[in-house]
Amino acid sequence: MLSCLRRNTGLLLATLSLGLSSLLLASVPSDWKTLAPGMNLKYFAAKHPSSVGDSRILILRMDPSLWQLETVGITQTGESAGHTARSWGQSRNFSATINAGMFATDYKTHLGYMGAAGHINNSHTNAYQSVAAFEPRDSQSLPLFRIFDLDAPGIHFQDILKDYTSVLQNLRLVKRSGLNQWSPQERKWSEAALGEDDAGRILFIYSRSPFSMHDLNNELLAAGIGLVAAQHLEGGPEAQLYVHVGTVELELCGSYETSFKENDTNSVAWPVPNILGVRPRSSAAH
Repeated sequence: MLSCLRRNTGLLLATLSLGLSSLLLASVPSDWKTLAPGMNLKYFAAKHPSSVGDSRILILRMDPSLWQLETVGITQTGESAGHTARSWGQSRNFSATINAGMFATDYKTHLGYMGAAGHINNSHTNAYQSVAAFEPRDSQSLPLFRIFDLDAPGIHFQDILKDYTSVLQNLRLVKRSGLNQWSPQERKWSEAALGEDDAGRILFIYSRSPFSMHDLNNELLAAGIGLVAAQHLEGGPEAQLYVHVGTVELELCGSYETSFKENDTNSVAWPVPNILGVRPRSSAAH
């Protein structure tokens, strides 16, 4: 199953659009489907299938000149408990939401730096080498969205903070330009990830079928989506993606994680304390 089940009704929440429903159920990989100006969705079948599930990987691609990224979490809202991606999306009027990244045992602090204009969730950096930056202070001279490698020549974290109002540090998957940073391993999990393509577009990446990160990276790099950099957001049953644009509504959640939940039975999204959301810029049509 690609989609979660409605917690309250047990009915499959997949889509209200026949066109996208056909996309999800097709037996061959899809072309890009336009959900809104500057927002496209597709899935592709893994060349080397997982042993669990249907091995389809979904990509939600967004033009940052039309779509604005935002991080939000319970340290900002003052709440004591997290929400599912769907709940976060509905309460904050996001068109799409995905995990912001892994979090500490206090169930609120992001693992790595996480800050935006007006609120810092975690001001401390860690050893993670991937930093996503968006909302530049000078949008005329800087990319609206960029995934930086902290070990790349000339890249310094403090410079990123000076240039961008929103900065998110996470575990690296793919180093620029298109270098798989993981070695082969037996551990595998459902995955939610953030990527950047060769046109500077935002990629929300989701796979319910579990892969090792080495194998998933290879699938993404061979898929023809132009991936140049990517970072891990979350794995296993906590990995999730929610999309609601016009008549299209998708709620997707993971399940399998080695040594934690080694099955494909999870059917509900788990609450998470931090989320990465996207909404149309003021000049973009919804």
